[in-house]
Amino acid sequence: MTNLTLTDSKIASAKVDALVLASTTGEDTAVLAEGTDLPKNAVAFLNQNLSATGATGKADEVVKLAGVPGVTAKLVVVVGTGKPGAAVPDALERYRRAAGAATRALAGKDSAVFALGGGVEEARAVAEGVLLGGYAFQTFLGEGKSASAKAPLASAQVYVKGRHKEDIAGQSATVADAVRYARDLVNTPPNVLFPESFAHSVSQHADGTKVTIDVWDTDRLQAEGCGGILGVGQGSGRPPRLVTMTYKPRGAKAHLAFVGKGITFDSGGLCIKPGTGMVTMKCDMAGAAAVAASILALAELKVPVAVTGYLCLAENMTGDLAQRPGDVVTMRGGRTVEIINTDAEGRLVMADGIALASEQQPDAIVDIATLTGACVIALGNRTMGVMANDDDLRERVTAAANGAGEAAWAMPLPEEIRGSMDSPVADLKHTGDRAGGMMVAAKFLEEFVGKDAAGEALKWSHVDIAGPAFNEKSAWGYTPTGGTGSGVRALIELARSYA
Repeated sequence: MTNLTLTDSKIASAKVDALVLASTTGEDTAVLAEGTDLPKNAVAFLNQNLSATGATGKADEVVKLAGVPGVTAKLVVVVGTGKPGAAVPDALERYRRAAGAATRALAGKDSAVFALGGGVEEARAVAEGVLLGGYAFQTFLGEGKSASAKAPLASAQVYVKGRHKEDIAGQSATVADAVRYARDLVNTPPNVLFPESFAHSVSQHADGTKVTIDVWDTDRLQAEGCGGILGVGQGSGRPPRLVTMTYKPRGAKAHLAFVGKGITFDSGGLCIKPGTGMVTMKCDMAGAAAVAASILALAELKVPVAVTGYLCLAENMTGDLAQRPGDVVTMRGGRTVEIINTDAEGRLVMADGIALASEQQPDAIVDIATLTGACVIALGNRTMGVMANDDDLRERVTAAANGAGEAAWAMPLPEEIRGSMDSPVADLKHTGDRAGGMMVAAKFLEEFVGKDAAGEALKWSHVDIAGPAFNEKSAWGYTPTGGTGSGVRALIELARSYA
């Protein structure tokens, strides 16, 4: 990972390979962003050359210029931040994305100074962008290809004006490490990452931390009545697991439960997916990855909020014991569910996790999952959908995600959706109307949310990351191709909001 430090020294005299600056979209051309603290002749040179090269200042645009007067760095990299006021999840996100784009462009270089904004908040965003933009998953590259692959930028200094009390570099590194771990989990091939090995990885990462781990195997799942997880996993030679992660600091201000979908590979079961639809299905455990990574980060950051995580891990395959449409399974808590479509498996494992989380009576339950293609149709590939049984919690989760730079949009949960899941042979079906599929899936999950001591439903929110969890297209900003680590920063920010 890129080594990151902070600096308040004059950027013009920094002895580095590259100086990274920001540009914005002007009326006709890119314009160097204000506050660069560069000599006037350097600013004039840069603006003239931005105009001459036809730069626009749009997001992800990277312009490299050499021989800038008054600047010691061999190369000046000017990265676009877009038009001022353009829609992004929060005002700082443009700095994260710009820093990430520049870091990707500087792969193979030894050193750079990033001067995209001098304030503490801007520096934090830039630091996160640098660390996330420098990510590369090279674990499975062959000897020849790994030798030719460019290493990420070796070291980066982030410019921040004046003194500051916060450990910006350390906190940014912790958050970035968490996102990178989630990305690694998602990118790992499914013949290597399966329920048992996923549980082992989490246990290893939690060793020596304040997070305790409890792993339920098939026998324990059977004894505990987790028919949803067992039913999905029974068609695979790789048996399911349920991992409970507990972080309980002294003086905790609140208790949250995070539930993550962990389908390590989704073939669709007997209702099998087309071949092309399976290519990215190693990413169907991104919700569990986000939960695991965020809780480990919260412990390292010493956030004074108790968090219990439930990783619902199974592989959805077509073996001779695979569940069938028409089967009826008994879930945690005793409710029965009629199976309609074995490719709607995620909600089954999540229902067991939500029921289990409810027994602890937390202040809020938040589940996160790559749950529905309907979410992608509604919100695209970069925005997560947020639903809840409580208006305040829905807005809080949405605000936390956007505040962390993760695009999120609040969606409703109309009551009339529930009727489409009535079953003649069980308490309910696990699917309903095709229309509003994202909300239908969430409405099913809501059925398993428990009640508090007063008999009222516990506060619960569902986050669908089917779109942003995996990037099949070219890298952009600090987002690589492949696993993105979607949801990690949103969950961290949400827990911080309770502190």
